[in-house]
Amino acid sequence: MKNSSVAVVGAGIIGAATAALLTEHGHSVTVFEKEQSAAAHQTGHNSGVVHAGLYYEPGSLKARLTRRGVELLHEYCERRGVAYQACGKLVVAHRVDQLERLNHIAERARANGVPGIEVVDAERIREIEPNSVGIAAVHSPSTAIVDYPGVTRSLLDDVVLGGGELRFGDRVTRVTKRGRQHVVESERGGGAFDYVIVCGGLQSDRIAKKSGADPYPAIVPFYGDYFELAADKTHLVNGLLYPVPDPAYPFLGVHLTRMIDGRVTVGPNAFLSFAREGYTRWSLNIGDLWQTSTSAAFWRFASQNMRAAREQIATASKRSFVEGAQEFVPEIEASDMKWGGRGIRAQAMNRDGSLLDDFAIERIDNAVFVRNAPSPAATSSLAIAEHIVEQMLLQ
Repeated sequence: MKNSSVAVVGAGIIGAATAALLTEHGHSVTVFEKEQSAAAHQTGHNSGVVHAGLYYEPGSLKARLTRRGVELLHEYCERRGVAYQACGKLVVAHRVDQLERLNHIAERARANGVPGIEVVDAERIREIEPNSVGIAAVHSPSTAIVDYPGVTRSLLDDVVLGGGELRFGDRVTRVTKRGRQHVVESERGGGAFDYVIVCGGLQSDRIAKKSGADPYPAIVPFYGDYFELAADKTHLVNGLLYPVPDPAYPFLGVHLTRMIDGRVTVGPNAFLSFAREGYTRWSLNIGDLWQTSTSAAFWRFASQNMRAAREQIATASKRSFVEGAQEFVPEIEASDMKWGGRGIRAQAMNRDGSLLDDFAIERIDNAVFVRNAPSPAATSSLAIAEHIVEQMLLQ
């Protein structure tokens, strides 16, 4: 496929990483993005954490690409001068009944090759995070934070410097086959290419379905609200403070995250979003809501998670965020926190209502569709790009 023409749909970090790698390999690359700027959705609304690979099933695509992705991302940021800081992470147990799960996390992290993993006691927690409490924790010193929008912009600069084209404000509707080429149909004309890579994020299932792929996995959007600590309280948190995951719930609970710009966030919760790209508290898109509410898969998921849904409703108030933060840092008070915005998770769901956990990449002829790229997809983005390009080379 040397010197092929390739279209990349989506200028989030996965699309940017894929486009940059293809450009580096000598291909003619065109990036289509419906927004007027890069990293406008999930990439620009995430926690900024470079995940080390603590939780993922050893041997899974997610585990392998995360470890490879950390290596590539760190090297790229050093080379290009993008902000990156290994601030470390504690997964903290507050109750005795969490210790078995905590030890399991440590075992899984070691199996995944995460460096420096250790289980620490309350005294050591205080040494690492002087204002935090807990009875034990998994310490991951290599977990880092980064400027993901900055990485994305830098990657797209690489595309342009390599002769590629960026088409912002050009929404892609579908990909069709014409002879040996694939046609990208877009609002501004599109074009024919030898290969097409669709990194559609929150719209990935819609583009895939219109292009002839299976409608599942389908995207169901979940929003997560964040609060921020006041500037004079950010010293209370040195790095990242996470809870021990509860297997009864599909999403991780409230945690404290130091951002690359010095802010500290508290959150998120997790609720069904009434808009795939709605980042305000009252966002509503009738088409998005209708698609979710008429999905049999969603109602299967809802029936299987009624208890979790009731528990999540209880986390809607500021008070619940404060209580979650105080589990880690008792000194935090309600007056120390303000609303800090919202992110939307493109959660892929199978036909039976189960949530798709691993990365999912589907190939149809010479078109590749990224169907599921949940966290830690940003961490893994450069490795996902390698994986996609390797798939394209399998002729």
